Amino acid sequence: MDIHDMPGHLIRRIHQHATHVFQQKVRAAGLDLTPVQFAALSAIRDTPGIDQATVAAQIGYDRATIGGVIDRLERKRWITREISKTDKRARAVALAEDGHAVLAAAAPVVRALQGDILCGLSTEEAETVTRLLRKSLDSL
Repeated sequence: MDIHDMPGHLIRRIHQHATHVFQQKVRAAGLDLTPVQFAALSAIRDTPGIDQATVAAQIGYDRATIGGVIDRLERKRWITREISKTDKRARAVALAEDGHAVLAAAAPVVRALQGDILCGLSTEEAETVTRLLRKSLDSL
């Protein structure tokens, strides 16, 4: 089997392209935001008071590394962090005012760049790829 026909290789290459497109478009919009930071901010927005470990689980990121992402978001003043009221070992995070502003500014940019990730495909083909990727991911 040729490496260029292997799903793992193709997914890795598409991931590289998706990350490049994200960084390029977001930077052009004047935002200092990575794909992982965007995902974390979105998870935090959707579940105020969420703990760091749950953020990691929701965005498919390892727990050991999410602390650094959360640290950077806190330094940028996009989130607040405090000891959880329900579990003193956990840190609860919430979006700060600046975090809401960053997500509001980034959302239309990120929405618009989605078509660039699967360029060369028709809308129907891109929807099929997305549906199949979601199906595969859901079965893991």
